[in-house]
Amino acid sequence: MESFDARPVLPHMRLDELLAELQLRLQAVLATRDRTHALLEAVMAVGGNLELEIVLRQIVEAAVTLVNARYGALGIIGEGGRLAEFVPIGVNEAEIDRIDHWPEGQGLLGELITNPRTLRLPEIGEHPRSYGFPDGHPPMHSFLGVPVRIRGEVYGNLYLTEKQGGGQFDEEDEALLVALAAAAGVAIENARLYEEARKQQGWLQAGAEVTQRLLSGASTAQVLNLITQQALDISGADLVTLALPESSRRYLVVEHASGYGASEAVGLVAPAATSLAGTVMGTGEPKILQDFASDPRVSEAGRQHMPLGPTVLVPLGVPGNVRGVLAAGRQRGRMPLAPAAVEMVTTFAAQAGIALELAEHRRDNERFAVYEDRDRIARDLHDLVIQRLYATGMSLEGTAALLPDSEVADRVGKAVEALDDTIKQIRSAIFALHSRGPSDRPRLRSQVLDVVDEMTSPLGFAPSLRLAGALDEVPAEVGEHLLSALREALSNAVRHANASRVEVSIEAGRALSLVVTDNGSGLRSAPHRSGLANLEERAAKLTGTMRVGPAAGGGTQLEWQVPLTRAS
Repeated sequence: MESFDARPVLPHMRLDELLAELQLRLQAVLATRDRTHALLEAVMAVGGNLELEIVLRQIVEAAVTLVNARYGALGIIGEGGRLAEFVPIGVNEAEIDRIDHWPEGQGLLGELITNPRTLRLPEIGEHPRSYGFPDGHPPMHSFLGVPVRIRGEVYGNLYLTEKQGGGQFDEEDEALLVALAAAAGVAIENARLYEEARKQQGWLQAGAEVTQRLLSGASTAQVLNLITQQALDISGADLVTLALPESSRRYLVVEHASGYGASEAVGLVAPAATSLAGTVMGTGEPKILQDFASDPRVSEAGRQHMPLGPTVLVPLGVPGNVRGVLAAGRQRGRMPLAPAAVEMVTTFAAQAGIALELAEHRRDNERFAVYEDRDRIARDLHDLVIQRLYATGMSLEGTAALLPDSEVADRVGKAVEALDDTIKQIRSAIFALHSRGPSDRPRLRSQVLDVVDEMTSPLGFAPSLRLAGALDEVPAEVGEHLLSALREALSNAVRHANASRVEVSIEAGRALSLVVTDNGSGLRSAPHRSGLANLEERAAKLTGTMRVGPAAGGGTQLEWQVPLTRAS
């Protein structure tokens, strides 16, 4: 008898298919569960911190992990529909440095700003608004963008590119990112409110401390240093400088600076008539620059020695009573200061200017009170003491004429002469008490500026100028030699250098140093060295030195230096 397997083949195959499908569905459920857990963890992560900068970065990191993207970024929309801040993930510092410029909200990124809705693309370059990438930007293909809303208003956009493994973002990725964006909006709002409250408190404390220091008698220089340091700490800037007008108000001099490159910035001089700082000083209106180091409205010295990118210049004080210009900037390549920070810096500078005015009025009142006391003392000396001494002297002279003893009469006469001398000394003291002003000798800083003004016309351009240290405390004799050396050095640049740029740096510390650098034709073996010999003679007379040599990058550099400790 033949034997055969009675079990049907078809049902067995159908069962295998069903089991395989069930397994696939279980895997899909598990994957969905895992991604849901990942979404919950991401929401917990972005909502567990109140530091806005940390929250923004955590949102992008969570988004990149959630949809398995290589690159991610959060673009925050500012005024005019442009990106005010950009938080990237997936690119290192070296790659960022190679990128020509930060995204500005144009092209495809601008599409999300103009039409704030989810955008998913298999290829970025195929979208009609894709303009391509700036030089140095890494290549990107797949794209997923989702708006982040706060109270119904679009705060920014999440951008994800380059799905790992070379695939495309799918509907599930889109749904997860939309859910994360909703949670991110809440987290950003909480962090933003917390940061604004904290910064507002910081600015209020800073303003109160400035006022308290000024009204308690602290020196103005100490308070101005405090203003720049506080503005640096609270604004998030890399460098804060404070430029003050010199006595004639023709120039602004950076007297105080805090942060990156502060030592290079102190002493820089800008002409009030033609520089942007002078414009802010004159109008009392703040100015915002996208790139400080390349803006032609900035003085040449500022562009060379302050390599800043986005910068804000605000008046110290209120319009009509501006006492200086506060500049807060970030290094080139960084995002600008947030609008809220700019507003706070402006308000802080205005309040600091008012506090300076109040302190100045208080010092004036104290000075007037001292002058009134001196006038009263002088009046009493004149009306009471001198008159009584004079009357006593007259009485003694009359008595001496009646004395029979000539020796006694001589002694009385000498006493009268002593009274006359005393009266003369008291009159001198009265004159000194009535004296008000300081010495009439011009300040050395102003004299240096006069020499630079004098040589601007022969040069055909204004030299870049940096003045540092206590120049006005330099002894008069040393100051005269410095002025002569400066005039001679600039004259040499006019006669021999054929330069288009001259930099002058003068610094007073333990020594007084003058450095004049030009980009001219360099050293020549000219037969006439009387000017240089004169400079050497002046330096030697003050036990100093003078050196002339080639400048870095071409041209000539003259260094003239004399000690101050011996002379003072």
